[in-house]
Amino acid sequence: MENRTARLTLLIDPQKKKIFEEICAAQDLTPSQVVRRLIRQYVIDNAGGRELPEWLKAAAKGD
Repeated sequence: MENRTARLTLLIDPQKKKIFEEICAAQDLTPSQVVRRLIRQYVIDNAGGRELPEWLKAAAKGD
């Protein structure tokens, strides 16, 4: 299972952040949930020859 102890800080335009948060709220999702989903899919799509853990591949199938 994923270990959610690492922190990722990013800078984003305030207007984009506001719109992003509104869209997340409308879908009953937190911004963190959406970003984790995007990162997970990006890693899977761009892993190349890297071996990925089974829990990561299984999580992608559940989305």
